[in-house]
Amino acid sequence: MRARSNRVAFLVAAVSLVAACSGGGDITDSGDAVTTPSAPPQQSVAPGETAAAVTTTTVSPDTLPDCPTNALATATGTTEITFWHSMSAALGEEVVKLTDAYNASQDKVKVNLVQGSYEETADNYYLASQGDRPDLVQLPEYQMQAMVDSASTVPVGRCIEASGYDTSAFLPTALAAYATQGVQWSIPFNISNPVLFYNKKAFAAAGLDPNVPPKSLDEVRAFSKQLVDSGASKYGLALESGFDSGGGWYVEQWFCKAQEFYTDGDNGRTSRATEVLFNAPTGVEVLTYLQQLLQDGLAVDVGDNTQTGFDNLLKLADDKEPAAMTMATSASLGQVLAVLAGGQFPQIGPDDVGVGPMPGPDGLPGALIGGASLWPVDTGDDVRTAATWDFITYLVAAQQQSQWAAATGYIPVRTDALELDPYKSTLATDPRFGVAYAQLLSSPDAATSAGPVMGPLREVRSVLATAIAAIFDGADVTATLNAAAEQSNGLITDYNIRNS
Repeated sequence: MRARSNRVAFLVAAVSLVAACSGGGDITDSGDAVTTPSAPPQQSVAPGETAAAVTTTTVSPDTLPDCPTNALATATGTTEITFWHSMSAALGEEVVKLTDAYNASQDKVKVNLVQGSYEETADNYYLASQGDRPDLVQLPEYQMQAMVDSASTVPVGRCIEASGYDTSAFLPTALAAYATQGVQWSIPFNISNPVLFYNKKAFAAAGLDPNVPPKSLDEVRAFSKQLVDSGASKYGLALESGFDSGGGWYVEQWFCKAQEFYTDGDNGRTSRATEVLFNAPTGVEVLTYLQQLLQDGLAVDVGDNTQTGFDNLLKLADDKEPAAMTMATSASLGQVLAVLAGGQFPQIGPDDVGVGPMPGPDGLPGALIGGASLWPVDTGDDVRTAATWDFITYLVAAQQQSQWAAATGYIPVRTDALELDPYKSTLATDPRFGVAYAQLLSSPDAATSAGPVMGPLREVRSVLATAIAAIFDGADVTATLNAAAEQSNGLITDYNIRNS
């Protein structure tokens, strides 16, 4: 929100779209302070090693494809490679800028781009034969197990080892998100997490401090009641049930904040996941809370966001029945600011909107990695594999990550990007860009801070999204979650049988 590129595409194109962004407080609540987020304690990661989560089973390197990163040095002419990416609209334009700059910087490699959405790119990849696949593909975190089981890629860890690439500046949690069984399968490129967007003008009108957003779900209810009772806003909170946001991904985030696993096998990271745990007491409690907000008139459900991709954010600019708060991916921030600065929504502007951490159970901190990573494809061509690795190292270098983060709102994957312009200056002048970064750093040092890994995670999210839509419409919470869990477990069992 993970940003999900298909949703951000509409944000830029639509003339009736709004989102939330502005400042007030310290960096974790989008304040006026310009403190740069501090770097997390860094693990000592030698070339070839990863910050992978501990696993009970490991994969022998001898069974994995080689990554001959030195093959490019002896190649003649220009090697052309293809990159299937999943960024559209303004995000896609930034990918084009980065790629054009790389192509212009040297004459050994030329990268050709093919753009799609996360879902389109994944579907096309799995349907294609190995010979028809690209050299590099960008896929979201929920595709990790399926990509590992496809046995179609060169694990990034092999490239790190072969080239002696230094990963010590990378956020350990970002690397760990894409590592299992002792293998760094892919490398993070665009990472995000959900944050709270809120209308500062409505807060002030309700007598709330516009620089202090709610941090717990209980505070969200209290704030919502004050907003509604005062007449400052028709609703306190806008909810939605998209599979890759409020209907699925956010539940994973709330389990992380509660320091609980979303699936067995320690989120599928010490052993293959066999069942979901979202129908545990934490899931029931959170969904009951949200249902009660709706029933008490303190929140509004805008559906699954299929109409615009940002129906929940549009409620912040609704001139008849507005909501004062909503949750959305941090990666929409750059485009959101651009839209609001254009003046399409006179009732709300960039300075009227605050950004804070995603509220969770008991106000506990933490967030899971969202976004996507880069997967080198096993083409069998040593030179193309080496060229792909060269392009990857360019995209995740500190300067390019600084440029990417400043333009989009994505979190840089490495700490040294914070010391370079344009991101350094962006943080100094607009701390909203640091909220998601600080939220990620606040994640406890626990196994629950690594998100779930399972083959049908995309399908499981869709099952849960359907259940949450029913709960928002008044269905029994426990029974609905139990039924969704049973259906999800069937999907997992079927997948595991097919991929054993």
